[in-house]
Amino acid sequence: MPDEPKTLDPTTRPAAIPAPAPAPGTTAGSTGSLTSAEVAPAPEQAEQPRPAPAARRWTLGLVTVGLVLAAFNLRPAITSLGALLEEVSANLHMSGTVAGVLTSVPPLCFAVFGITAPRLARRFGPAAVVCAGMAAIFAGLALRPLATGTAAFLAASALALMGIAVSNVLMPVIVKRYFPDRIGSMTGLYSMALALGTSVAAAATVPMTDALGGDWRLGLGVWAALAALAVLPWLPVLRDRDPAGGRRGDRTGESGTASSGAAADPGPEPAADAGPESGRGAAPGPGTAPDRGTTPTPGARADSGAAREVRRADAARTARVTAEAPAPRVTRSRTAWALGCFFGLQATGAYITMGWMPQIFRDAGVPASTAGVLLAVTMVMGVPLAFVIPRLATRMRTQGPIVVALGTCGLAGYTGLLLAPAAGAWLWALLLGVSNCSFPLALTMIGMRSRTGAGVVRLSAFAQSVGYLISIPGPLLVGVLYQHSGGWGLPIALMGGLMVPQMLVGILAGRDRTVEDEC
Repeated sequence: MPDEPKTLDPTTRPAAIPAPAPAPGTTAGSTGSLTSAEVAPAPEQAEQPRPAPAARRWTLGLVTVGLVLAAFNLRPAITSLGALLEEVSANLHMSGTVAGVLTSVPPLCFAVFGITAPRLARRFGPAAVVCAGMAAIFAGLALRPLATGTAAFLAASALALMGIAVSNVLMPVIVKRYFPDRIGSMTGLYSMALALGTSVAAAATVPMTDALGGDWRLGLGVWAALAALAVLPWLPVLRDRDPAGGRRGDRTGESGTASSGAAADPGPEPAADAGPESGRGAAPGPGTAPDRGTTPTPGARADSGAAREVRRADAARTARVTAEAPAPRVTRSRTAWALGCFFGLQATGAYITMGWMPQIFRDAGVPASTAGVLLAVTMVMGVPLAFVIPRLATRMRTQGPIVVALGTCGLAGYTGLLLAPAAGAWLWALLLGVSNCSFPLALTMIGMRSRTGAGVVRLSAFAQSVGYLISIPGPLLVGVLYQHSGGWGLPIALMGGLMVPQMLVGILAGRDRTVEDEC
């Protein structure tokens, strides 16, 4: 393990060290000991396994920009259509049934196409697949306004949703690969961008359409420009080298991904899957660099340099073993199934909220324009919380308390919608916005419930595919109950009732274990 003391014996010493390390208390000038110049590896040998720091920073910067832009484009295809669904349905002569089915197409596409992400990542590499996913989103959004019939419109939407599906699955993999010691903060960053894209598209599509002359085709087509922009940061990443210094996984797929968690940082490594609090400020043990605030002797500096080389060699060996290890069979893991159910129930609540919450407020007497703003408020709550919750989750051994807190907010919000929808509309919108932040929590737990990149690929695909399959009937069932009961009592009771099993499976998914332990 990276945090364990390393004993410098002849069996583990790198080839660059010609003699045993000095005994404790010996200085560099003592008889029979080695000078720091003799112990320290040659510059070319020390830097050979990794690229230049500037190149590494450039690559990580591009990946960060790519993550933010990609996440921003994962929901406008859905929420922009919801804002203009009435105009689209009338112009393309869609029946009410077809329009209802259209609201369930996103989770269906996410389930069907998301399951292909591991195979594509193994063949081409996760970065290449995300780049292709952004290109598919651009193509679908650009072609959708050109459709003259329902079939063509559905096909173009499916193309965009296919790109969203594979990118959804591989986002945690990209984070695990390039930022193994910052899973919480980077997951929060792209979850925040995803929530921002969702709320901006929901709030801005109608005003933007009006400013462009009232043509829904222009209002939907403008989002293709942002998708095209999201392709650009990934293009140079495809030709670059990974943070570990080897060829990035464009052809290695899961093996390349698996190795990144162990070898991404050739220096003192943090614990696997640790949050930002646990790697860089860890207290050194015997044989490692001296504590901050002390002045190391030349012998201590030599010893710490040799220890770093040992840790690098250990990390490389761990990466090779991990890359050769078979990916876990996540279908045998109870944690994987619990995570899939948790993902599905939170997605059910999110799509019900996006599809039906404005109508609930309008039926309660809230003006249509205000109902749209209330939906945007619910979505925008995910912007700050999507950055805070993942960071908090990585600092906790179990994530059950966060699951219960978010579920309690959802229960309170749905109870308020049932009892006083108009009087406390803003409060209910805020509470439901907090509850919807179960999505970034689920993504964070995907990265924490596997020890290897290959396991994260499998677990991400499994949890999201199972989850989106579970979420497909939710919006349709709410519509059926609303139509047959003539009110919102039964649908809202169903929404609130689903929060209870969501909390239960979330507690199971948040236990401190990995799928490798159960497979």
